[in-house]
Amino acid sequence: MTTAIKKKAIKTTFQILPKIPQRLSVFLINTFVPTIKERKIANLEQIINLERRFYQNTNRNCQEKLLENFILKGMIENNKIRKKLFAEISASPISILISPTMRCNLNCIGCYAKNYKKEEDLPFEIFDRVIKEGKELGVLIFTILGGEPFIRKDIFEIFKKHSDAYFQVYTNSTLIDEEIAEKLVKVGNVTVNFSIEGFKERTDERRGKGMFDKIMKAMDILKKYGVPFGYSVCVTRKNVEEVMSNEFIELMVQKGCLIGWHFLYMPVCGDKNTELMPTPEQRNQMRERRDYIKENFPIFIIDFWNDAPYVGGCISGKYYCHINHRGDVEPCIFTHFSQVNIKNTSLKEALNCQFFKEIRKRQPFNKNLYLPCPLIDNPWASRIFLKTPGVYPTHPGAETLIEDLKDDLDKYSQGVHQVYKKVWEEESKKS
Repeated sequence: MTTAIKKKAIKTTFQILPKIPQRLSVFLINTFVPTIKERKIANLEQIINLERRFYQNTNRNCQEKLLENFILKGMIENNKIRKKLFAEISASPISILISPTMRCNLNCIGCYAKNYKKEEDLPFEIFDRVIKEGKELGVLIFTILGGEPFIRKDIFEIFKKHSDAYFQVYTNSTLIDEEIAEKLVKVGNVTVNFSIEGFKERTDERRGKGMFDKIMKAMDILKKYGVPFGYSVCVTRKNVEEVMSNEFIELMVQKGCLIGWHFLYMPVCGDKNTELMPTPEQRNQMRERRDYIKENFPIFIIDFWNDAPYVGGCISGKYYCHINHRGDVEPCIFTHFSQVNIKNTSLKEALNCQFFKEIRKRQPFNKNLYLPCPLIDNPWASRIFLKTPGVYPTHPGAETLIEDLKDDLDKYSQGVHQVYKKVWEEESKKS
């Protein structure tokens, strides 16, 4: 089958997904999308359900851009580029995370994005070059964070200039209005994720009075215009039951969210305590609830820790990295350390720096893939690779995680090992 015919077959398959039976959908995707077949993608039926909702609820231009940029180019054409790159440097980024600014109009409790000035923003020409080089390396999706990304007036220039790329943007919602929605429809290559903490009381407590209502209004605006969006939750010891509840998930589905991103709270801002971190038992409850939600709600939930077995454990410095507003190239959004700056090197060279090599050669950090993280699950690992010559902290208080919280994290690590040992053993018997 020629490439042109295969692309046409794939395009037709995704366009008719909402109209054909589930079993036929699975067969067609496994037949025509090699990336899914090769990786034996878990939760394929849930992914197909996500695709159905996407096509039923989004603008035509957004549909076309997802199909052309994310699926045909990102998943299929770029897969060959990523394979070649991986064979060369043992790294091939599926996503590049970029924080082009750390400026934010909120001051959320426990957030690392605060106290920054416009002068500290990543220069446009560097931002632009990173996207260009990322496309050349086969990046599937560019994740834009902050700070509040929409504070940058030139953000849409990036989306327009790189109309053949696909982006997802994490936002606090405050700058989303009808004008922004119209721009998002016009470019078509952006999915928006709203940061939220739970219901009104919980969200307003951490993000400020009135923020829950602003997020709800922003969701309504994007739903009206057919812009794809989801939500993002920083899961803490206080809000875990709330954000995993049927009532909260039902609300997110009702508002139009297609996807939900669940991140554990991490004490990475110089906070000298671990009291907001979900307990080991709560983490396992999140795993159980995630499975229930995926089976019973039309929304795709991604839990960065409990979904780690699907990707072989920690993927930092291998399949993704983060570039902060100063250009420091970090292995992970939570690992505020770097060895190189993108202003002085290429993206490919940065991925192949010694710091990242030291991380990759120790991955996975645990045979139990439910314990992926070198910071909180296997803290011994980070204490080794952070000693790589030339590695420097990129955020005030970054060393706190390694120095002041050593005993607390060792205790936490012992707890999650104990909880997940039985889980891993039981799942290993099934496979």
